[in-house]
Amino acid sequence: MIKNFNLNKFTINKDLLYQLSLREIRIRYIGSNLGQIWSLINPLLSLGLYLIIFGFIFQGRFNVIKNENYFDFALELFVSITIFNIISESINSAPFIIQTQPNYVKKIVFPLEILSIVKLTPLIYYSLYNFILIIFLIPFSNCHLSGFVLYIPIIIFPVILISLGVSWILSAIAVYYRDICHLTGFLSTSLMYGSAIVYSPNRLPKQIFNILKFNPILIIVDQIRSTVLWGQNINFKDILYVYECSFGIFLVGWYIFKKLRAYFSDVI
Repeated sequence: MIKNFNLNKFTINKDLLYQLSLREIRIRYIGSNLGQIWSLINPLLSLGLYLIIFGFIFQGRFNVIKNENYFDFALELFVSITIFNIISESINSAPFIIQTQPNYVKKIVFPLEILSIVKLTPLIYYSLYNFILIIFLIPFSNCHLSGFVLYIPIIIFPVILISLGVSWILSAIAVYYRDICHLTGFLSTSLMYGSAIVYSPNRLPKQIFNILKFNPILIIVDQIRSTVLWGQNINFKDILYVYECSFGIFLVGWYIFKKLRAYFSDVI
């Protein structure tokens, strides 16, 4: 599988990938009066919502930092959801990536695999706004800003690999079984609750945690909270495991997409 992976497929089409990704970023807020300013307003609105619902109403806490208050928990939750949304939106959009582009499918020379990357690019781009906002707000909380925030790219990279792998799998299968689009919502929701996004993994019963602790997304989310907000170093053993899983998902996704692609034009 690894031997058949061709990185040149992406480097040769880097200009096309850049143009399509840039267009995808620009059209998100096209036609709105505030334009790209919404990329800053939306995170603030989300943060306020998390603060009210999960912090104030549900009294949520991760119980890691001292004197943790509503705002601290909202910030911790915001970090978790920022990471998870990349995977979640990739899952929900994947079934429509190939189905909605019949013209590209008919063009045999068009690199269909880059369409998943095009969909993923704005998710990563706008998540950067969230992290900038988070780093700016940390001094106003009981969280601790440290040099460990420099590990953010190392922790996020597996998220990109997992998102691409899953997107390739779902987009390819959806060409043949279109009902899969009705399952992605349930899949992403189940993944959210199984990845300790809105609660501390320490609250899980031991029997359940012994299973979920192998979930690479749970590890990623826990590590991003630890390094960005709690001033803790990353667990390199856990990160190595995450990279092994993410590369595996990435390669399996690419392999399945490549095998099924040959028959796309017959189905669409």
